[in-house]
Amino acid sequence: MKWTCSSCSEEIEKDFDSCWSCGTGKDGSEPPANWVKEHPHSYPPMPDIACSTTPQIPGRTVDVSKGLVCGEAIMGANILRDLVAGITDIVGGRSGAYEGKLREGRAIAIREMMQEAENLGAHAVVGVDIDYETVAETMLMVSASGTAVLLKPANSIKNALNKKRW
Repeated sequence: MKWTCSSCSEEIEKDFDSCWSCGTGKDGSEPPANWVKEHPHSYPPMPDIACSTTPQIPGRTVDVSKGLVCGEAIMGANILRDLVAGITDIVGGRSGAYEGKLREGRAIAIREMMQEAENLGAHAVVGVDIDYETVAETMLMVSASGTAVLLKPANSIKNALNKKRW
């Protein structure tokens, strides 16, 4: 059973207490204060840590692994968007509506993964992998995973190279 957001009319799964599009609570309450308003959706701020698909951060050395971190986003389908995408498939071309949903899902999944890393006290997330799946033919799931790490101070590499050997 789904519920409909009183603010943006998005259909939300029953397990969620707030709208993933605008942040409005199931009971009609305002979005949390830490949400940043962006058009067309609202997101918490992106953590200020490095993120890379490679196993290291260029110019830095990994010191300690803090473990696996993940983020997920499950996006519901929209009948109008599906209709437009179906027409686009028939006549050819790109489906901007679905591309937008993919970008939105990826941003949410990466943001959640980085937030989890920040909560562990990590400086960076390395080895990031992003996967896309369909769920029940009407929903899109995007997951991001990586390894949260602590980095050695930037100048420690330079100092080690500049030391004279006696």
